[in-house]
Amino acid sequence: MSLEEEIGRLLKKHKLTLAIAESATGGLLTHLITNVSGSSEYCEGGMVTYSNRMKEEELGVKEETLKKHGAVSSEVAEEMASGIRRKRGVDIALSTTGIAGPTGATPGKPVGLFYIGLSSAWGTLSKKYQFQGTRLQNKQSAVDEA
Repeated sequence: MSLEEEIGRLLKKHKLTLAIAESATGGLLTHLITNVSGSSEYCEGGMVTYSNRMKEEELGVKEETLKKHGAVSSEVAEEMASGIRRKRGVDIALSTTGIAGPTGATPGKPVGLFYIGLSSAWGTLSKKYQFQGTRLQNKQSAVDEA
């Protein structure tokens, strides 16, 4: 059984719904989750919010958070996850934000830096990851961790 199938099995077993907000992974996580037959029973869908404007307008990420911490930060990952959870009315939400590369690095934020956010009724959290691959490898690594 693939990881995506196991996730689906657990969501169905516990009657939980899922939505995903993606930035640097560009829809790859949603693509993999929805590759599982019957995923419409638990996956509401996903949204690619690549620009800061989309993060603000579609997910309710605060402009202040983006200015203070940048789009690639734990704070933004958490606001993305909680934003899509509220907007879609789901039980669990995931988010991804990062710098896939090969360009885009800034001081303190190297290529391959990603944050994965998780939001549920029990709280919202995020985790930081640092990958060392090509653009596609970094995106795939982020999705694997999510």
